Amino acid sequence: MNRSVLWVIGGAVAGFIATVTYWVIALAVAETHKADMVAPERVTGFIHAIIEANRANYTQNVVEKLHNLGVVEAVEHWKEEKGLPLPAQFLLESGRLVAQKDLKFSFRLASLTPIYVWNGPNSEFERRGLDAVTKDPDKPFTGYFQQGGVRFFQGIYADRAVAESCVSCHNAHANSPRRDYKLNDVMGGIIITIPISETGS
Repeated sequence: MNRSVLWVIGGAVAGFIATVTYWVIALAVAETHKADMVAPERVTGFIHAIIEANRANYTQNVVEKLHNLGVVEAVEHWKEEKGLPLPAQFLLESGRLVAQKDLKFSFRLASLTPIYVWNGPNSEFERRGLDAVTKDPDKPFTGYFQQGGVRFFQGIYADRAVAESCVSCHNAHANSPRRDYKLNDVMGGIIITIPISETGS
């Protein structure tokens, strides 16, 4: 076997080994990065925990405390009446302020029986999600969708009537399509939407 053939074989073997080595390293690095990434289900779960904690904190340590002191009340038309926003409005207003930052991340309250139509589901996916969490409140409804060249992940979590004021407000409101809510009933859902990736072309 002449030297040129040996060089060709040696080069081919070296190239094969280099290629295999490259892909082994690339896959190892990819797996390492993959292990470092947090699943979108966990991300929306973290966000939901923060939203719930903030609303509970606002309800107990601001609304109820100021109400008991006779200082100011939480009212639906809080801007006009110079009162505090209701806990649900506090969440909605926080979501509106976050949406202004153009992060493609959003959260809001929605219901299949909303007092105002704009708080209903915005898609068939949201409608199915709200229906699912009403039937099984302990399990969030999650999935992906694509819009405007961006892939999104959406998590829908049950929103329960945690205070008697939630129940009485919805049951007594003139626009409410449902008037038989009880404490701890699922009134709707918290919908959290996060961007996953730019889809490009």
